[in-house]
Amino acid sequence: MSQLDPIVVAQVDALLTDEHNPITNLANAAALLNDSLTDVNWVGFYLFNRASKQLDLGPFQGKVACMHIEPGKGVVGTAFASGDSMVVPDVHAFAGHIACDAASNSEVVVPITVNGQTVAILDIDSPSLDRFSQNDQKVLVDFATQLAAHLDIEALAAVC
Repeated sequence: MSQLDPIVVAQVDALLTDEHNPITNLANAAALLNDSLTDVNWVGFYLFNRASKQLDLGPFQGKVACMHIEPGKGVVGTAFASGDSMVVPDVHAFAGHIACDAASNSEVVVPITVNGQTVAILDIDSPSLDRFSQNDQKVLVDFATQLAAHLDIEALAAVC
């Protein structure tokens, strides 16, 4: 299993400079990570919908996915409710796991925070057990921080 190269943080910054459309930025961020990671079957975002108070499917790379997740439910909802990134070595052992793709066996999730407010969750799945390392998690937290600098929270709220 290869580790995620920290250069991806600088790459997302360069890729998104001067682009202000949040959906465009999230779509390219998902594509960048999907191309940078091995042994993954889903890379994408769940966006917090202020009106419905749930997480809605956003830009992603992979098979069709769950469209809505409640805060506190599953790995994505738990990360949103806690505000913490998480590595789950075996999703089948995670109480309340939501199986959007039965082929997924491990997962890493990272909150995307803008101005102190969690606006989205980065979600990455793998068909392998224990795919994601602590290094991967650290790089993805840094990636999420850099990505957040390119997200306009009001423009994002307007689309969800």
